[in-house]
Amino acid sequence: MVRAAVLPAVGAPLEITDIALPEPGPGQVRIRLAAAGVCHSDLSLTDGTMRVPVPAVLGHEGAGTVVSVGEGVTHVAPGAGAVLNWAPSCGQCHHCLLGEVWLCASALSGAGAVHARTADGTPLHPGLNVAAFAEETVVAANCVLPAPDGIPLTDAALLGCAVLTGYGAVHHSARVREGETVVVFGIGGVGLAVLQSARIAGASTVVAVDVSPEKEELARAAGATDYLVASATTAKDVRRLTGGHGADVAVECVGRAVTIRTAWESTRRGGRTTVVGIGGKDQQVTFNALELFHWGRTLSGCVYGNCDPARDLPVIAEHVRAGRFDLGALVTERITLDGIPAAFDTMVAGRGGRALIVF
Repeated sequence: MVRAAVLPAVGAPLEITDIALPEPGPGQVRIRLAAAGVCHSDLSLTDGTMRVPVPAVLGHEGAGTVVSVGEGVTHVAPGAGAVLNWAPSCGQCHHCLLGEVWLCASALSGAGAVHARTADGTPLHPGLNVAAFAEETVVAANCVLPAPDGIPLTDAALLGCAVLTGYGAVHHSARVREGETVVVFGIGGVGLAVLQSARIAGASTVVAVDVSPEKEELARAAGATDYLVASATTAKDVRRLTGGHGADVAVECVGRAVTIRTAWESTRRGGRTTVVGIGGKDQQVTFNALELFHWGRTLSGCVYGNCDPARDLPVIAEHVRAGRFDLGALVTERITLDGIPAAFDTMVAGRGGRALIVF
Protein backbone atom coordinates (compact mmCIF):
# COMPACT_ATOMS: atom_id res chain seq x y z
CA MET A 1 0.00 0.00 0.00
CA VAL A 2 1.20 3.51 -0.84
CA ARG A 3 -0.31 6.94 -0.23
CA ALA A 4 -1.75 8.72 -3.24
CA ALA A 5 -4.03 11.56 -4.31
CA VAL A 6 -7.21 10.10 -5.82
CA LEU A 7 -9.91 11.88 -7.80
CA PRO A 8 -13.05 9.83 -7.03
CA ALA A 9 -15.23 11.62 -9.61
CA VAL A 10 -15.20 14.75 -11.74
CA GLY A 11 -16.01 17.71 -9.51
CA ALA A 12 -15.40 15.77 -6.30
CA PRO A 13 -12.78 16.73 -3.72
CA LEU A 14 -9.41 15.06 -4.00
CA GLU A 15 -8.82 12.25 -1.49
CA ILE A 16 -5.40 11.50 -0.01
CA THR A 17 -5.58 7.81 0.78
CA ASP A 18 -3.79 4.45 0.69
CA ILE A 19 -3.91 2.45 -2.53
CA ALA A 20 -2.79 -1.08 -3.42
CA LEU A 21 -0.17 -0.85 -6.15
CA PRO A 22 0.76 -4.02 -8.06
CA GLU A 23 4.26 -5.10 -8.95
CA PRO A 24 5.34 -4.26 -12.51
CA GLY A 25 4.30 -6.68 -15.22
CA PRO A 26 5.98 -7.18 -18.61
CA GLY A 27 7.02 -3.85 -20.09
CA GLN A 28 6.36 -1.93 -16.87
CA VAL A 29 8.48 -0.02 -14.35
CA ARG A 30 7.89 0.75 -10.67
CA ILE A 31 9.10 4.19 -9.55
CA ARG A 32 9.53 5.64 -6.07
CA LEU A 33 8.73 9.32 -6.49
CA ALA A 34 11.19 11.95 -5.29
CA ALA A 35 8.98 14.88 -6.29
CA ALA A 36 5.97 15.79 -8.41
CA GLY A 37 4.81 19.15 -9.70
CA VAL A 38 1.22 20.40 -9.34
CA CYS A 39 0.19 21.48 -12.84
CA HIS A 40 -2.89 23.29 -14.08
CA SER A 41 -3.67 20.22 -16.20
CA ASP A 42 -4.27 18.29 -12.97
CA LEU A 43 -6.81 20.93 -12.00
CA SER A 44 -8.38 20.62 -15.46
CA LEU A 45 -8.93 16.91 -14.79
CA THR A 46 -10.77 17.62 -11.53
CA ASP A 47 -13.27 20.01 -13.14
CA GLY A 48 -13.80 18.04 -16.35
CA THR A 49 -12.06 20.45 -18.75
CA MET A 50 -9.91 17.47 -19.69
CA ARG A 51 -11.63 14.09 -19.46
CA VAL A 52 -10.07 10.81 -18.40
CA PRO A 53 -11.58 7.72 -16.76
CA VAL A 54 -12.27 8.08 -13.02
CA PRO A 55 -11.65 7.31 -10.26
CA ALA A 56 -8.04 8.14 -10.99
CA VAL A 57 -4.72 8.83 -9.36
CA LEU A 58 -3.71 12.27 -10.58
CA GLY A 59 -0.26 13.76 -11.23
CA HIS A 60 1.76 13.73 -14.43
CA GLU A 61 4.94 15.72 -13.75
CA GLY A 62 7.42 13.78 -11.66
CA ALA A 63 10.77 12.10 -11.17
CA GLY A 64 12.07 9.39 -8.90
CA THR A 65 14.09 6.22 -8.55
CA VAL A 66 13.42 2.92 -10.31
CA VAL A 67 12.42 0.29 -7.73
CA SER A 68 11.88 -2.68 -10.04
CA VAL A 69 11.25 -3.48 -13.69
CA GLY A 70 9.12 -6.01 -15.48
CA GLU A 71 10.13 -8.48 -18.14
CA GLY A 72 11.56 -6.93 -21.29
CA VAL A 73 12.56 -3.56 -19.79
CA THR A 74 16.20 -2.84 -20.56
CA HIS A 75 16.65 0.95 -20.83
CA VAL A 76 16.42 1.54 -17.06
CA ALA A 77 17.39 -0.59 -14.08
CA PRO A 78 16.60 -0.62 -10.35
CA GLY A 79 18.35 2.22 -8.55
CA ALA A 80 18.45 4.50 -11.60
CA GLY A 81 16.91 7.96 -11.62
CA ALA A 82 13.95 8.50 -13.95
CA VAL A 83 11.79 11.32 -15.28
CA LEU A 84 8.17 10.48 -16.09
CA ASN A 85 6.86 11.13 -19.59
CA TRP A 86 3.07 11.45 -19.42
CA ALA A 87 2.56 11.47 -23.21
CA PRO A 88 4.70 8.69 -24.70
CA SER A 89 4.63 8.24 -28.47
CA CYS A 90 3.83 4.92 -30.13
CA GLY A 91 6.16 5.54 -33.08
CA GLN A 92 3.70 3.96 -35.51
CA CYS A 93 0.64 6.21 -35.92
CA HIS A 94 0.23 8.81 -38.67
CA HIS A 95 1.58 11.69 -36.59
CA CYS A 96 4.52 9.74 -35.21
CA LEU A 97 5.54 8.73 -38.74
CA LEU A 98 5.42 12.42 -39.68
CA GLY A 99 7.79 13.16 -36.80
CA GLU A 100 5.05 14.92 -34.78
CA VAL A 101 5.36 12.65 -31.75
CA TRP A 102 3.65 15.20 -29.48
CA LEU A 103 0.42 14.53 -31.40
CA CYS A 104 0.62 10.75 -31.09
CA ALA A 105 -2.84 9.21 -31.43
CA SER A 106 -2.06 6.69 -28.68
CA ALA A 107 -0.36 9.04 -26.23
CA LEU A 108 -3.08 8.77 -23.58
CA SER A 109 -4.20 5.22 -24.28
CA GLY A 110 -2.82 4.09 -20.93
CA ALA A 111 -5.19 6.35 -19.01
CA GLY A 112 -7.96 3.78 -19.37
CA ALA A 113 -6.00 0.94 -17.79
CA VAL A 114 -6.48 -0.26 -14.22
CA HIS A 115 -3.51 1.20 -12.38
CA ALA A 116 -4.17 0.30 -8.74
CA ARG A 117 -7.01 -0.34 -6.30
CA THR A 118 -8.40 1.32 -3.22
CA ALA A 119 -8.45 -0.49 0.11
CA ASP A 120 -11.97 -1.77 -0.68
CA GLY A 121 -10.92 -3.06 -4.11
CA THR A 122 -12.24 -0.23 -6.31
CA PRO A 123 -10.15 -0.04 -9.51
CA LEU A 124 -8.21 3.18 -10.13
CA HIS A 125 -6.94 4.62 -13.39
CA PRO A 126 -3.70 6.58 -13.96
CA GLY A 127 -4.98 10.11 -14.66
CA LEU A 128 -2.49 11.10 -17.37
CA ASN A 129 -0.73 7.75 -17.70
CA VAL A 130 1.78 8.08 -14.87
CA ALA A 131 -0.15 8.75 -11.61
CA ALA A 132 2.66 10.84 -10.10
CA PHE A 133 0.67 12.06 -7.07
CA ALA A 134 1.73 8.98 -5.10
CA GLU A 135 4.66 7.72 -3.09
CA GLU A 136 5.23 5.10 -5.78
CA THR A 137 3.77 4.38 -9.20
CA VAL A 138 3.86 1.66 -11.85
CA VAL A 139 4.03 2.87 -15.45
CA ALA A 140 4.61 1.59 -18.96
CA ALA A 141 8.29 1.51 -19.87
CA ASN A 142 7.83 4.12 -22.59
CA CYS A 143 6.68 6.56 -19.90
CA VAL A 144 10.15 6.43 -18.31
CA LEU A 145 13.08 8.60 -19.39
CA PRO A 146 16.52 8.22 -17.79
CA ALA A 147 17.10 11.17 -15.47
CA PRO A 148 19.80 13.56 -16.69
CA ASP A 149 23.11 13.40 -14.87
CA GLY A 150 23.95 16.15 -12.42
CA ILE A 151 20.39 17.31 -11.71
CA PRO A 152 18.72 16.45 -8.37
CA LEU A 153 15.60 14.33 -8.85
CA THR A 154 13.49 16.86 -6.93
CA ASP A 155 14.39 19.46 -9.57
CA ALA A 156 14.22 17.00 -12.46
CA ALA A 157 10.52 16.43 -11.74
CA LEU A 158 9.80 19.80 -13.37
CA LEU A 159 11.33 18.65 -16.63
CA GLY A 160 8.43 16.26 -17.24
CA CYS A 161 5.86 18.93 -18.12
CA ALA A 162 6.41 22.59 -17.23
CA VAL A 163 9.91 22.88 -18.63
CA LEU A 164 9.44 20.74 -21.74
CA THR A 165 6.24 22.64 -22.51
CA GLY A 166 7.70 26.11 -21.92
CA TYR A 167 10.97 25.41 -23.68
CA GLY A 168 9.23 23.79 -26.63
CA ALA A 169 6.68 26.58 -26.96
CA VAL A 170 9.56 29.00 -27.50
CA HIS A 171 11.97 26.89 -29.53
CA HIS A 172 9.67 24.57 -31.51
CA SER A 173 6.25 26.20 -31.80
CA ALA A 174 6.94 29.96 -31.84
CA ARG A 175 10.55 29.46 -33.00
CA VAL A 176 11.79 32.61 -31.33
CA ARG A 177 14.86 34.08 -33.00
CA GLU A 178 17.63 36.13 -31.46
CA GLY A 179 16.67 39.80 -31.15
CA GLU A 180 12.91 39.21 -31.39
CA THR A 181 10.39 40.57 -28.90
CA VAL A 182 8.23 38.20 -26.88
CA VAL A 183 5.18 38.67 -24.65
CA VAL A 184 4.11 35.92 -22.24
CA PHE A 185 0.59 35.72 -20.80
CA GLY A 186 0.17 33.82 -17.52
CA ILE A 187 3.14 33.59 -15.17
CA GLY A 188 2.63 30.23 -13.49
CA GLY A 189 5.04 27.31 -13.73
CA VAL A 190 4.84 27.03 -17.52
CA GLY A 191 4.90 30.80 -18.01
CA LEU A 192 8.07 31.05 -15.92
CA ALA A 193 9.63 28.32 -18.07
CA VAL A 194 8.63 30.26 -21.20
CA LEU A 195 10.30 33.41 -19.85
CA GLN A 196 13.55 31.59 -19.16
CA SER A 197 13.43 29.92 -22.56
CA ALA A 198 12.83 33.24 -24.34
CA ARG A 199 15.90 34.63 -22.61
CA ILE A 200 17.92 31.59 -23.71
CA ALA A 201 16.69 32.12 -27.29
CA GLY A 202 18.12 35.65 -27.21
CA ALA A 203 14.87 37.65 -27.19
CA SER A 204 15.62 41.36 -26.84
CA THR A 205 12.44 42.42 -25.04
CA VAL A 206 10.43 39.96 -22.94
CA VAL A 207 7.14 41.26 -21.56
CA ALA A 208 5.39 39.26 -18.83
CA VAL A 209 1.62 39.71 -18.34
CA ASP A 210 -0.41 38.41 -15.41
CA VAL A 211 -3.47 39.41 -13.38
CA SER A 212 -1.38 39.42 -10.20
CA PRO A 213 1.01 42.32 -9.50
CA GLU A 214 2.74 40.11 -6.92
CA LYS A 215 4.32 37.98 -9.67
CA GLU A 216 6.51 40.77 -11.04
CA GLU A 217 9.58 39.80 -9.04
CA LEU A 218 9.25 36.15 -10.12
CA ALA A 219 8.84 37.19 -13.76
CA ARG A 220 11.83 39.53 -13.80
CA ALA A 221 14.03 36.91 -12.13
CA ALA A 222 13.04 34.50 -14.92
CA GLY A 223 14.05 36.91 -17.66
CA ALA A 224 11.21 39.41 -18.16
CA THR A 225 12.45 42.87 -19.10
CA ASP A 226 9.00 44.38 -18.50
CA TYR A 227 5.92 43.46 -16.48
CA LEU A 228 2.27 44.34 -17.06
CA VAL A 229 -0.75 43.69 -14.88
CA ALA A 230 -3.45 42.48 -17.28
CA SER A 231 -6.03 45.12 -18.18
CA ALA A 232 -8.26 46.30 -21.01
CA THR A 233 -5.25 48.16 -22.50
CA THR A 234 -2.75 45.30 -22.41
CA ALA A 235 -2.36 45.03 -26.19
CA LYS A 236 -1.70 48.78 -26.47
CA ASP A 237 0.75 48.60 -23.58
CA VAL A 238 2.67 45.79 -25.30
CA ARG A 239 2.89 47.83 -28.50
CA ARG A 240 4.23 50.78 -26.48
CA LEU A 241 6.98 48.56 -25.07
CA THR A 242 7.89 47.12 -28.48
CA GLY A 243 8.49 50.23 -30.56
CA GLY A 244 4.84 50.72 -31.44
CA HIS A 245 4.69 47.59 -33.60
CA GLY A 246 3.67 44.86 -31.17
CA ALA A 247 5.65 41.79 -30.17
CA ASP A 248 7.08 39.40 -32.72
CA VAL A 249 5.82 36.48 -30.61
CA ALA A 250 3.10 36.02 -27.98
CA VAL A 251 2.84 32.88 -25.84
CA GLU A 252 -0.49 32.35 -24.07
CA CYS A 253 -0.31 30.09 -20.99
CA VAL A 254 -3.81 30.65 -19.57
CA GLY A 255 -6.35 29.03 -21.89
CA ARG A 256 -9.01 31.76 -21.77
CA ALA A 257 -10.67 33.27 -24.83
CA VAL A 258 -10.03 36.86 -23.76
CA THR A 259 -6.36 36.14 -23.09
CA ILE A 260 -5.87 34.35 -26.41
CA ARG A 261 -7.48 37.24 -28.25
CA THR A 262 -5.35 39.79 -26.37
CA ALA A 263 -2.18 37.79 -27.06
CA TRP A 264 -3.00 37.80 -30.78
CA GLU A 265 -3.70 41.54 -30.74
CA SER A 266 -0.41 42.16 -28.91
CA THR A 267 1.69 40.90 -31.82
CA ARG A 268 2.88 42.95 -34.75
CA ARG A 269 1.61 42.58 -38.28
CA GLY A 270 2.94 39.17 -39.31
CA GLY A 271 3.46 38.20 -35.66
CA ARG A 272 3.12 34.72 -34.19
CA THR A 273 0.91 33.62 -31.28
CA THR A 274 1.34 30.22 -29.62
CA VAL A 275 -1.43 28.96 -27.34
CA VAL A 276 -0.17 26.69 -24.58
CA GLY A 277 -3.03 27.14 -22.09
CA ILE A 278 -5.75 24.49 -22.00
CA GLY A 279 -9.20 26.07 -22.14
CA GLY A 280 -12.70 24.66 -22.03
CA LYS A 281 -15.04 24.22 -24.98
CA ASP A 282 -16.99 27.26 -23.78
CA GLN A 283 -13.99 29.53 -24.44
CA GLN A 284 -14.84 30.72 -27.95
CA VAL A 285 -12.33 33.01 -29.73
CA THR A 286 -13.64 35.05 -32.69
CA PHE A 287 -11.95 36.86 -35.58
CA ASN A 288 -13.31 38.56 -38.65
CA ALA A 289 -12.09 37.66 -42.12
CA LEU A 290 -10.72 41.11 -42.91
CA GLU A 291 -8.49 41.34 -39.86
CA LEU A 292 -7.09 37.88 -40.53
CA PHE A 293 -6.09 39.03 -44.01
CA HIS A 294 -4.86 42.47 -43.00
CA TRP A 295 -2.72 41.55 -40.01
CA GLY A 296 -1.18 38.41 -41.52
CA ARG A 297 -0.64 36.98 -38.06
CA THR A 298 -0.24 33.29 -37.21
CA LEU A 299 -2.17 31.61 -34.39
CA SER A 300 -1.19 28.07 -33.45
CA GLY A 301 -1.86 25.54 -30.74
CA CYS A 302 0.99 23.91 -28.87
CA VAL A 303 0.80 20.42 -27.34
CA TYR A 304 3.51 19.46 -24.82
CA GLY A 305 5.71 22.19 -26.31
CA ASN A 306 5.74 20.33 -29.65
CA CYS A 307 8.55 18.38 -27.99
CA ASP A 308 10.09 14.98 -28.45
CA PRO A 309 11.10 14.36 -24.81
CA ALA A 310 13.82 11.86 -25.72
CA ARG A 311 15.41 14.47 -27.98
CA ASP A 312 14.76 17.62 -25.98
CA LEU A 313 15.39 16.49 -22.41
CA PRO A 314 19.19 16.20 -22.87
CA VAL A 315 19.28 19.65 -24.51
CA ILE A 316 17.37 21.26 -21.66
CA ALA A 317 19.49 19.40 -19.11
CA GLU A 318 22.61 20.95 -20.59
CA HIS A 319 21.07 24.42 -20.19
CA VAL A 320 20.36 23.54 -16.55
CA ARG A 321 23.88 22.28 -15.86
CA ALA A 322 25.38 25.34 -17.54
CA GLY A 323 23.32 27.65 -15.32
CA ARG A 324 21.25 29.06 -18.17
CA PHE A 325 18.00 27.51 -16.90
CA ASP A 326 17.15 27.66 -13.19
CA LEU A 327 14.68 24.90 -12.32
CA GLY A 328 14.37 26.05 -8.72
CA ALA A 329 13.14 29.47 -9.85
CA LEU A 330 9.89 27.88 -11.02
CA VAL A 331 9.03 26.59 -7.54
CA THR A 332 7.26 28.92 -5.11
CA GLU A 333 6.02 26.28 -2.66
CA ARG A 334 7.21 22.85 -1.51
CA ILE A 335 4.43 20.68 -0.08
CA THR A 336 3.43 17.14 0.87
CA LEU A 337 0.63 15.08 -0.70
CA ASP A 338 -1.78 16.54 1.85
CA GLY A 339 -1.05 20.01 0.50
CA ILE A 340 -2.36 19.37 -3.02
CA PRO A 341 -5.93 20.67 -2.44
CA ALA A 342 -4.55 23.94 -1.02
CA ALA A 343 -2.14 24.14 -3.98
CA PHE A 344 -5.14 23.86 -6.32
CA ASP A 345 -6.81 26.73 -4.46
CA THR A 346 -3.66 28.83 -4.81
CA MET A 347 -3.60 28.09 -8.54
CA VAL A 348 -7.25 29.09 -8.99
CA ALA A 349 -6.53 32.33 -7.12
CA GLY A 350 -3.71 33.10 -9.56
CA ARG A 351 -0.95 33.12 -6.97
CA GLY A 352 2.55 31.71 -7.12
CA GLY A 353 4.44 29.61 -9.64
CA ARG A 354 4.88 25.84 -9.35
CA ALA A 355 3.96 23.94 -6.19
CA LEU A 356 6.26 20.95 -5.82
CA ILE A 357 5.34 17.83 -3.83
CA VAL A 358 8.48 16.51 -2.16
CA PHE A 359 8.29 12.91 -0.92
